[in-house]
Amino acid sequence: MTSASADLPVAVIGGGPAGLMAAIGAARQGIQTVLLEKGDRLGRKLLISGGGRCNVTNARGTAHIIENIPGNGRFLYSSLAKWSSDDIISFFTLLGVPLKEEDRGRMFPVTDKAMTVLNALQRELSSLAVDVRLRSTVSALDFEEDTGAYRIALHGESDTAVRAGAVVVAAGGCAAPETGSTGDGYVFAQRFGHTLVPPYPTSVPLVSNDALIVERHLQGLSLRGVALTLYDPRGKVATREEGDVIFTHFGLSGPAALRVSQYAVKLLQKNPGAQLKLAIDTMPAVARDQFLDNVRQWVEKHPRRGFRTVLKDVVGESRGSQASAGHAARIAMQDAVPERLIETAWRKLGFAADQIAADVSKKQVEALYEFLKHFPMNISGTLGMNRATVTGGGVSLKGIDPRTMGSKLAAGLFFAGEIMDVHAHTGGYNITVAFSTGYVAGTAAADYVRVRKAGTVCPTRFS
Repeated sequence: MTSASADLPVAVIGGGPAGLMAAIGAARQGIQTVLLEKGDRLGRKLLISGGGRCNVTNARGTAHIIENIPGNGRFLYSSLAKWSSDDIISFFTLLGVPLKEEDRGRMFPVTDKAMTVLNALQRELSSLAVDVRLRSTVSALDFEEDTGAYRIALHGESDTAVRAGAVVVAAGGCAAPETGSTGDGYVFAQRFGHTLVPPYPTSVPLVSNDALIVERHLQGLSLRGVALTLYDPRGKVATREEGDVIFTHFGLSGPAALRVSQYAVKLLQKNPGAQLKLAIDTMPAVARDQFLDNVRQWVEKHPRRGFRTVLKDVVGESRGSQASAGHAARIAMQDAVPERLIETAWRKLGFAADQIAADVSKKQVEALYEFLKHFPMNISGTLGMNRATVTGGGVSLKGIDPRTMGSKLAAGLFFAGEIMDVHAHTGGYNITVAFSTGYVAGTAAADYVRVRKAGTVCPTRFS
């Protein structure tokens, strides 16, 4: 090994959110940096994040962010202490990307365009003289003991390779493979003795074989502000998530369903072939007594009208009138219980088609309430990795130092972003993980190169 290795650059593998931030973090330390991206452009996954608007982070602080990282969130305390959501907001503001806060703390560029974020990152890479190399697919990563350098072989370039003093692997996971996330980095990690938690899809739509889904009675129906409760095969609550959902031809999608998905995947891995029970509270803001009272009042006013019509009137009462507490509850019902769902409940509970309001019993109204509060679905699976937005599993955290994102097994090797066994809910949390771990890994890699001396212990070699 020679001291010349200290003059080698930091190499970042992967041009997604984590890789972009890692390259910027390294270059800001004054260390020559090269960014290797196998595609023909940077930031493909960034461009599709947040529905193409790029939800750059969440403004509700580190504790809230950790709560929304069900996949090993505690590992990120050190990273977020060094590069927090506040730092991310300041970072983009200083790059000329003003942000705005939307519901649940989500932060977007005021332009509502992910390209605004990517352009700012690319300008920063250029100003820092980062050597960006597109169409550079890494085929192998090794350590040369004689030179003290990492050798990064590029596909189709057998006679040439990039040599680096430190490497940040930010190649992503397996989700959304059209963006270039095809698990390449796992091989590099395993080469140096890291173990892999088998990857699985998260933030992915749920699949159901219920008749209502198979027969497409509810396809295209959206429900706003509902609560989903998923039960394990023993009937215990696995998770309860709130948000919007949409019924599809295969099951359930939308933010709340995506949040449930990682729990469903894990339960089905442990219980192959099981049918998981999901209950949809279509009106979480409406209490039982309030619902019964609302219906009673309308029935008293219109006893000879068809009960189905009366019920639609209750749900569809104008949002514009001045509100009492009861009216506020009815507004919440209107948001969450569209007419098509009421029709479904009507059929499921066996109401007569011509049943008038005066003939409806309290027991029937209570059954209707219970149905709308616990709308039942069976979940038989999820869509695959190609429809997931986030990868669960990945490089085991046991081999990674949470303070630097550095390998505990190979000095000078670092990891960032989705390649690690960390995953979060939608809402700006995953990209916060990518930006935070990327910046920390990049700065730590630069520090490693800068202070490295001749005779430093080489990475442990594995057969």
